[in-house]
Amino acid sequence: MVGSVPPAGDSAAAAILTLPLPRRPLDPDDPADRTDPVRGWYENELGWATVPGKPVRLLVGERFDVLDVPSEAGLAALRRLAPGSPVAVRGDRMRLLVAAGCAEEVPGILQWLEWGALPLDLTAIGAGGLIEAPLPPARNPGRDPGLNRPVPVQGAAVWLRPPVAGCEVEASLPTMSALGGGGGAPDLVRLMDTLATHCHRVRLRRACAQPLAFS
Repeated sequence: MVGSVPPAGDSAAAAILTLPLPRRPLDPDDPADRTDPVRGWYENELGWATVPGKPVRLLVGERFDVLDVPSEAGLAALRRLAPGSPVAVRGDRMRLLVAAGCAEEVPGILQWLEWGALPLDLTAIGAGGLIEAPLPPARNPGRDPGLNRPVPVQGAAVWLRPPVAGCEVEASLPTMSALGGGGGAPDLVRLMDTLATHCHRVRLRRACAQPLAFS
């Protein structure tokens, strides 16, 4: 493989230093706080931005970006994440949180890793994007005791590794600036290489499972 790792974007490095948004105290007289505990948990306990409407959706790009991949590929990449790095699942898809600004680096990373020419079932969601808010951990309807992970219920998104209220999520998220650094954040390049490898394997397996078409 020839080339060099593309330089980390200023936005990815800046995300680590960005202070969290101030938390709004719960107001018992506010209808939103009384009737929407899910939105209240994200805004007040985590300081994450949501947008109006149902279901509750999280604004991507301020505190984190998101990598959306097949669950099989995501499970294979969990070893590349810090223990506290949040991960959600929805049906057969997994969403891995990465440092804000990383989504714009993904095409260049895949090109450098020589995955750029192949179709991968991998989507990077960055600034301005939205994702459905997974149910807060206390409200997950069930867990699979054998796999120790949330059981998806009626297609709802749930946390496999939930964020912890009172903890700053940024320090645990994969980032470009981790490469060669002394910090504890996981390296986005190694994570992307693992994800791309397993996304490709999933795609090949699905292609082989398709019935042959005869004209």
